[in-house]
Amino acid sequence: MTMHHRSTRVAEAIKEEVGSILLHRLKDSRVQSERVSVTNVEVSGDLRHATVFVSILGEDEQKQSTLQGLKSASGFVRSEIGKAIKLRATPEVHFKLDNSIEQGANIAALLNRIRHESETREAERAARESGD
Repeated sequence: MTMHHRSTRVAEAIKEEVGSILLHRLKDSRVQSERVSVTNVEVSGDLRHATVFVSILGEDEQKQSTLQGLKSASGFVRSEIGKAIKLRATPEVHFKLDNSIEQGANIAALLNRIRHESETREAERAARESGD
């Protein structure tokens, strides 16, 4: 087993556990579990640090408030991870905002608008040609 495989397995286990913690055990009013998704976890090579990427639905102010709630709960999250996953040392948990889902939705909306505009232009052109 190489170190890369171990860190990948640890990252996946942490991702699942943090998702469960957010859904069932975190009691911070700033963090509404239905608005937060864990998108990815990266662990350092020595497994001492875990960066948890989260997607948060809502306005910028809500996102920042939720992110602050997560950051203040990082000690609790770390202790819960330590109880659930047996490691020599439980990694320090760092939360980072991941806007990729929102960016993907924006790109999809732009592509749909372009497609709709193209179809509209094509229909108008076809109508003009058939009216000639």
